Formats: sequence, C-alpha cells, structure tokens
Amino acid sequence: MSMLQVEQLTKSFGDKDLFDHISFTVTNHQRIGLIGVNGTGKSTLLKVLAGIESMDEGTMDHAKDFTVEYLPQEPDLEEDLTVLEQIYYGDSEMMRTMRQYEQVLQELSSDPENTSVQERMLSLQQKMDETEAWEANTVAKTILSKLGIEGYQKKVRELSGGQKKRVAIAKALIQPADLLLLDEPTNHLDNETIEWLEEYLSSYKGSLMIVTHDRYFLNRVTNLIYELERGSLYIYEGNYETFLEKRAEREEQELQAEQKHKNTLKRELAWLKAGVKARGTKQRARIQRVEEMKETSFNTDQEQVDMAIGSKRLGKQVLELEGVTHAFGTQTIVNDLDYLVVPGERLGIIGPNGSGKTTLLNIMADRIQPDSGDINVGSTVKIGYYTQDHQEIDGSLKVVEYIKEVAEVIHTADGDEITAEQMLERFLFPRSQQWTYIRRLSGGERRRLYLLRVLMSEPNVLFLDEPTNDLDTETLSILEEYLEQFPGVVITVSHDRYFLDRVVDRLLAFEGEGHVRRFQGNYSDYLDTRKQEKRAVEEKRKEASAQEETRRNNRKRKLSYNEKREWETIEDDIAELESQLEQVAEDVETHSSDSEKVQELYAKQEQVEQELEAKMERWEELSLIVEEMNQ
Repeated sequence: MSMLQVEQLTKSFGDKDLFDHISFTVTNHQRIGLIGVNGTGKSTLLKVLAGIESMDEGTMDHAKDFTVEYLPQEPDLEEDLTVLEQIYYGDSEMMRTMRQYEQVLQELSSDPENTSVQERMLSLQQKMDETEAWEANTVAKTILSKLGIEGYQKKVRELSGGQKKRVAIAKALIQPADLLLLDEPTNHLDNETIEWLEEYLSSYKGSLMIVTHDRYFLNRVTNLIYELERGSLYIYEGNYETFLEKRAEREEQELQAEQKHKNTLKRELAWLKAGVKARGTKQRARIQRVEEMKETSFNTDQEQVDMAIGSKRLGKQVLELEGVTHAFGTQTIVNDLDYLVVPGERLGIIGPNGSGKTTLLNIMADRIQPDSGDINVGSTVKIGYYTQDHQEIDGSLKVVEYIKEVAEVIHTADGDEITAEQMLERFLFPRSQQWTYIRRLSGGERRRLYLLRVLMSEPNVLFLDEPTNDLDTETLSILEEYLEQFPGVVITVSHDRYFLDRVVDRLLAFEGEGHVRRFQGNYSDYLDTRKQEKRAVEEKRKEASAQEETRRNNRKRKLSYNEKREWETIEDDIAELESQLEQVAEDVETHSSDSEKVQELYAKQEQVEQELEAKMERWEELSLIVEEMNQ
C-alpha cells in the first residue's frame, strides 16, 4: 500500500542540480537506505520529505493523517526544555498523558507520602488506560534504557554533545510516525547501542529512510537502496550487499550501451561524410538523428577517489609507550600501559564513548602529556592526524586555496608529481568547483576536503579519529583500499565495525577502570572472543547458582517417612556391621591354619566393610538434613 508518492522532484543548490525530476513511492514497512557521494543531496532529500526545505518543482501526495518524524545529523533540540519534556514532545493526547505521568512519577518518588500527588497519580493512571498509553510507555522506557538516558529533569543545555544525540534519537523513535527519517543515526554511538538499534528498527511499525555510512548497519536494516548520483535516483531491491552487485551490473550495462551508441554514431557519421545519396527528407532526418546522438550522454564516468599518495620514509623505530597512566579527576582511563608500535602496523583503538580513546590517541601524538610514563617517537616519524573535532575550516577560503596551504605538488609512491588541482579532481572536486568558497560545501564535502589536506602532507604515520563519521560509503571504500596499500603505520579510533574489519589487525580495547587490553585480530574477532568469554562466565555463574540452589534445597528438605525410619535405625545398623567386622577378625585368628576357611572369611570381611562404608555415607546425608531441620 502506497503511503507517499513523490513525482518529478527537482531541487537545485546554487548552480548545482541535486535532484533532476526524480520520482519514487514509499510503501508500508519499507526500510530504505539512501546513499550517494557527499554533496549529492541525501540530507537535503530527507529535509524536503520532512517539510523543512521546499522543492523547486514536483509533488508529494500522501494521506491526511500521514506523519513524518525526522532525526537530523546534528541534534535540533530546545535548550530550555528538560530531557523528559523533549523526549515526550508533541501535542497528541498520548504524548501529553505520558509526559504528565512521568512528571508526577518523579514527584511521587521524591515525596511518596504526599496525598495530593498520590491523587494526581491515580487520575493519570486512569488516563493512561483510556489513551492506551501503557504499551507506548513501556517501549519508551526500553528505548531510554538502551540509549543510556538518565536524569530526566536535566535541561537540554546541560547535556554533552553525545547525550544530546541520544536524546534526539530517543525522541525520534518514541514519537509515532508513518515514515521515520534518520540522518546518520549511528554517529557517536558505541557498538553495543548500534546493535540494539539494528534490532529495534527491524520491528519498527512504520517505514524508514536512513542515511548512514555504517555498511553493516545498512546491510542488516534495509530492504531497499536508493542511490543519488548526479541528480538521478537509482532504486535497487535488497540490502547493501545486493546493491553492490546490482550497481556493478548497471554500470556494466551503461558501458555497453555507451559503446554501442559510439559505434552507431560512428557509422552514421561515416555515411554522411561519404555523401551517400538519399531522398532529401530522409537525409535531413538522418542528420537530425546524428545531432541528437551527439547530445546523448551516458553516466559512465565513475567518480572514484584516487588516493595513490606516497609517504616519507619510515625507519625501524616508530612509537613506544612505557608505563603510560592518565586520569581525569578520580577516573583512571589508562593504567600503566606498555605498547610498541612497529613499522607497517594497523592498530584500532576501541571502547565505549567517553572511555578515553581519543585521549590515548592525543597522548600518542604528543598533544596531551600523560600523568606518568614515557612516549618515545622515532626520528623519521611524520604524523598525519585526521581529528573528529577538527578546527572549523575557514569558509572564506576557496577549495584550492585550502589545499595549497599544505602543498601545491605531492608525489606518488611511483615518484610521479600530482598538483593540488589534480588531487582535488581525484577527490571528487572538479575544476569548476575548486574556486568555490568552502562555506558553500556540504558537511560531508568539508570532511572529504579535510581528509585530502591531511594526506597532502605525505605522512608515514596516520592517526585517524573516527574517520568514518560524515564520509560517504564511496569515499570510505576507497579510503580502505588506500590504507591497504599505504606503506606506513595506521592507528585509528573508530566504532565502525566494517571499517575496522577491513583496515586493522590489532586492537587496543578499553574495558573499564583503566584497563586497556591488547588483542591480536580485527573487530569481529574481538567481538567473538568477548562473546565466548561472556558465555563462559555465564555458564560458571549458572553452575554456581545451580549448586547453591541444590544446597538450599537440601537445607530446606525434611525427612520422609521412610527416611525417618531409616534415621531411627541407621546407628544400630552401623554398630551391628562394626560388630560383624570384629567377629570376622576373631574367626580369622581361630581358623588361621585353614587356608580355605580364611579366604572365605576375608571375602565376608570385604563385603561387610563395603556395607559399612555405604551406611556411613548415608548417615552423613541424613544427619545434614536433620541438622538443618533443627536450626
């Protein structure tokens, strides 16, 4: 069933056409991944669908009660609202009721004996019943818990950037919507939260349209891919993996069509040049057709980021950390860390948000001094540092000026020279855009430009702090291919599972309380190991719990009727068996000269000893039960 019909949507930004008469339909329960090179208009399309930006041409048709919820890349929250007011935002009766209920719940927890608050709570509980808000409230609480949101009474302005992002996500997920638009929802989330979000969105009742660089996330959540390319929209059934296969097929078909077109045009031109006689009208038609064929264009110039950049020679000594310890206040983030970075190393630094990953990277880069310990850097090391919180690029500079501040010419691994203008072209900045002011670039285009600036310095040690944030999947794929060929050292902080799996083979994992674990393998290997360790711990816990349960059950037991009778006579039975053993011993002495008799007595002695041992064990079991009963 169609929920939203978009026809001939057109939108320009300055002299750049973002959408050129694109059309599509959104139906129930679709999970759409929206991809494309940065600057193609992905975020703009979401804003148009959300009604935040207007279109130049086109129509959007939907039912009157159709609702859209939009999560922007950067949280757009009201600073003076509390977290609670922001999360349960809106004028719908259900949202108002849930907001009031949570506020009164907070009051009641602070003053449980207040009869006035108790009466309001009873009234709101009844209203929750009437609006059928209990299920929505349970879902909301689950979302808040999984996103780690606490302190509902805090003002939004008091939150950190990461906390604001989580509140914005919670608000988008809690608000009921037919179409949920998510722009980079995984940015600044740790992997555990991302995995929960994947699972949650798989059962989301409405339809989704998602812009994200997280390719694992795309692959697991989507069932339809929209690709924006040069103003056109290409639609692929399936997830990201299927999209890669189908796009390769489309590009191959376009190359074949272009070649066929060229061959036909060549024959037509040869015919005209040969001056073959034909009726006038037919000849004019042929000339007109040739002119039209000359104007026909094919989308076969694949934009790729060519990153065949060389690096300065790197010696044997790179970087060594000895006994590095660092704390923020009373919280130790790194405790007595030793680590040797060797030439060619591919090291990933992982851990929850706020655990200290970027701080460790800054210590390695000598931007922060540790509380104790030493960092020894090799004399040939030249660091290129791509930071996630880079200083704002001067928007008054032109694109080419910004790059030429670092170098006008660089050298490839083969010794060839490449000019700044040529490198910009390889980074998808055509000559026509190179004299554009940076302030006119999209956020993603600025990140791509900043990445080029870092690489233009020809480093031999690359520090990458969250490089996947705000870079499109195309650029990321080429960056990964470049890093595979890069002759120097790569040290990266990242939460992008796909990127880590492709790029690194060693990890430093922040596991809490200053412990940084050294791990050989990529991120998936680490996750598998952690899951196995957790399973082992859980199995031990269950085993210990089962043993404790058995002990508790034994302590709680009472003697059955037969056990009572057994308990009353067991000591006499033991005494009788002991007497039998004494009698056998005497009989052995008496018949010591009769070997056959003695053997018979020894056999009897062994049998009685076994019976006595069994009786003693049974006595211990029963005595424990009796002891517990008497306590």
